[in-house]
Amino acid sequence: MEHLERLMKRYPMLAGMREEIELVFYIMKDSYEKGGKLLVCGNGGSAADSDHIVGELMKGFYKQRKLPAAEKIRFGEQGEKLQGALPAIALSQHSALSTAFLNDVDPEMVFAQQVYGYGAEDDVFLGLSTSGNSVNVISAAKVAAAKGMKVIAMTGKDGGAMRELSDVCLVVPAQMTADIQEFHLPIYHALCAMLEDYFFPGE
Repeated sequence: MEHLERLMKRYPMLAGMREEIELVFYIMKDSYEKGGKLLVCGNGGSAADSDHIVGELMKGFYKQRKLPAAEKIRFGEQGEKLQGALPAIALSQHSALSTAFLNDVDPEMVFAQQVYGYGAEDDVFLGLSTSGNSVNVISAAKVAAAKGMKVIAMTGKDGGAMRELSDVCLVVPAQMTADIQEFHLPIYHALCAMLEDYFFPGE
C-alpha cells in the first residue's frame, strides 16, 4: 500500500493509527465492491473536508480513470471525458434540504434525515467531528448503524461519543480543532488514493 507507507513516512505521529486506517480502507473497499456508496458529513471546516473527500472519490485524483472501451462507446463522445467514479455524497452540501429540515423539524437531525433517505445496508457513513461530540453527526451515525451501515469516525482529543458509536474511530493525536483538521486531510487523501489504486489499476 504505497500511499499508506507514504502517509506514515510524512506523518510519523500517525504511526500508531496504521492498522485502523488500513481497516477503514478495507471497509470502504468492501462497500464499493458490493455497489455501495459513502455518505460523509461534518460541521464548519469538517463540512469543507466532507466536500473535499467527495471530490477526490467522484473523479480522477492521481489518475485519469479513463472509461473502458465498451463504456466509451456506450456514452458516445461524452465517454471520452467521463472519469471512473466511486459514489460519495457530502450531506453538508444540500442547503435547501438542510435549511428546510432544520427550520421545520429539528436542526440536530439534518444529517440523520439524509442518511435515512440515502443510506442502504452496504453503504458506509463517515462522520467528521474534531471533538467527536457533534450532536448532528452523532444522530446521523445512530441512524446509519440502525440501517446496517458501517460507521467510521474521524475525530481528535479523546474521540468523544463517536468512539463508542463507530465501527472504526480514527482519533488523531491532537487537541486543538485546527491541528486535528490538519491531520484529517492527509489521512483522507491517503484513503482516497488507496481506493483509486485498487479500483482503477494500470494507469
